[in-house]
Amino acid sequence: MPATEESRDEALYVLTAVLLTPAQFPSVLGDDYPEACAALGLEPYDTGYGLVLGQDGGGARWTVVTDDVSLVAIAIATWDCGMEYALAIEDRTVVASLPGWPLAVAVAAPGVPAPHDPTPDPGLGGDASRAPLSPPDSERWGPAQRRLGADEIALQWAIWREQVDSDVTFVSPGEKPHGGVRRVLEEARGYLDSPPPLGRIRSAFASGDARTLRADGPGWSMVARTDDIAFVLLDDAPGEVLPVGRGPELPGLLTALDKLAVRPH
Repeated sequence: MPATEESRDEALYVLTAVLLTPAQFPSVLGDDYPEACAALGLEPYDTGYGLVLGQDGGGARWTVVTDDVSLVAIAIATWDCGMEYALAIEDRTVVASLPGWPLAVAVAAPGVPAPHDPTPDPGLGGDASRAPLSPPDSERWGPAQRRLGADEIALQWAIWREQVDSDVTFVSPGEKPHGGVRRVLEEARGYLDSPPPLGRIRSAFASGDARTLRADGPGWSMVARTDDIAFVLLDDAPGEVLPVGRGPELPGLLTALDKLAVRPH
């Protein structure tokens, strides 16, 4: 990277791309797939989208939405392997071109002005008239930051797991669990009787036969390994990570949630 593709009659310098599917979507956008799509004004089709983040010839930030999910997935997998891939999107697959970026991007295209948001043009209507997308404020705690925190735990599981005593249990004899944790487990258990919106429960590969389970709900996120413990983050507990030990309740709950979860193809 970067590579270029033609969009809006001029080059778009592609900086990065992400998937927006029921099983994989930027957590900053919402607790579930329909909510993430709504944040971008998109219909929550089961096939999903690819989001391509880049700059135009004037340096303006643009997020191009394509329905060619396979092409974007191939590009991401190639980049993850440290190889180059010129991501070129065909105009017929472009669903929308949105000003701004919903995620923080640390790189910029060479030979063009520094990244900046395009000026909305109400006279043009459609994509050009909407306020530019922007990443969440890292200085404040809220739903987006809570979800990003859960993302980080999922990515760095071993590091976080080392910080928790190996024999931690959900409820020690004679003790009551953290009120927020109890609420989260009760709401997660409620998903078994009333399945939540698509993407609220996601399952990804872990080591061996285990899965990394991610569940979200109103004001909370949970990250767990099906063969281990869980971590809970709450909107009303800024920056706090609450471990949930195996105990008598968690294993069965995680197994049941994993059966409901959507998985990457």
